[in-house]
Amino acid sequence: MLRFLYVIIMNLFRAPYMISRMRYEADHPNKYSIEQRYKLDQRAIRIMCNTGKIHTVCYGKENLPEEGGYIMYPNHQGKFDALAIIFCHDAPCSIVMDIRKSKSILVREFLDLLEGKRLDKTNVRQAMTIIREVANEVKEGRRYILFPEGGYEFNTKNRVADFKPGSFKSATMSKAPIVPVTIIDSYKVFNSLSMKPVTVQVHFLKPILYDEYQGMKTPEIAKLVKTRIEEVITEFCRL
Repeated sequence: MLRFLYVIIMNLFRAPYMISRMRYEADHPNKYSIEQRYKLDQRAIRIMCNTGKIHTVCYGKENLPEEGGYIMYPNHQGKFDALAIIFCHDAPCSIVMDIRKSKSILVREFLDLLEGKRLDKTNVRQAMTIIREVANEVKEGRRYILFPEGGYEFNTKNRVADFKPGSFKSATMSKAPIVPVTIIDSYKVFNSLSMKPVTVQVHFLKPILYDEYQGMKTPEIAKLVKTRIEEVITEFCRL
């Protein structure tokens, strides 16, 4: 949390302008294209990284499908995970977020700029509605980030928890490519008391096309994606 507080304090002079600008663009999607709003999100992330001594390294961007929608399924280590992916992902993408974590200032603006989805884990009917909405939008060409662990525990380092099979229903309904994403050392950004520079790795893995997973049940898909993510963690870091 030390780095998080440091970033906030060092950017207090920017905050009124940036937050109001983000809110305004989010509230006027007819005036600002998704590309413009996405670039504003990326600009805010870039400021955060520069202030907080956060270096994000991207791998495998060539693996991302050039056309059509897809869903990215990353491991989850902390608050910086989605920001790291958005920072690395050139084309506009959106995110599905726990509704409880989406209401704080700045987080709300980040999510609304991307036209993200708020999922209520306590409401099965609402959750199914969100799953269907994501599936339909992916069919139309949108790209989403969806964390299949459903959350993260404090300071689990680079260990990966079991993936929730239900997270993959949007993919099976849309028949879209599944892009596993490996995040390494993101937990160090806001879960550490150190202010030393930190390097976060984002690996976009080869997509799993519908032809490959169409005969699989969601628990099998969850296990497959988790295994591929863990293989990269084993290769690139020490737990």
